[in-house]
Amino acid sequence: MDIAQLLAKDGVVLRSGASSKRQALHTVADTAARVLRLDEDRILDALLEREALGSTGLGYGVALPHARVEDLTQVVAVFIRLETPVAYDAVDDRPVDLIFALFAPPSDGAEHLRALAAASRALRSSEMRQQLRQARTADAIRALFVRDTAPATAA
Repeated sequence: MDIAQLLAKDGVVLRSGASSKRQALHTVADTAARVLRLDEDRILDALLEREALGSTGLGYGVALPHARVEDLTQVVAVFIRLETPVAYDAVDDRPVDLIFALFAPPSDGAEHLRALAAASRALRSSEMRQQLRQARTADAIRALFVRDTAPATAA
């Protein structure tokens, strides 16, 4: 699964301000709405509905919110880096500053799960998290995800 291809071209936001989990999810919904050309409130409602089932805070300052959204034809991701970490009810109780959000069509099962697994795998790497926090541009963020999913070359 190439998660870099899922990351929307204009779906990377660096240095976003939020003072709460809800505000952070609002930023995610706003970004996704612009990229997907869908209603922001509908996206936010889908994210909040998923969060009500349990926090998507993975730990180490990372959240992986996800939702199924009508009118999508494929899985799409956005990435938000917060200026200041926010309390997110993560499994390790640490605040979150890196948010990789996935949106999938309601009928999509396997692709959505593969995308979640691939994103989770990439974000578990402490090196990847550090590089995501230091990257200065959206292109640099995208390049990190491309590099992370590139096949290893034989030595």
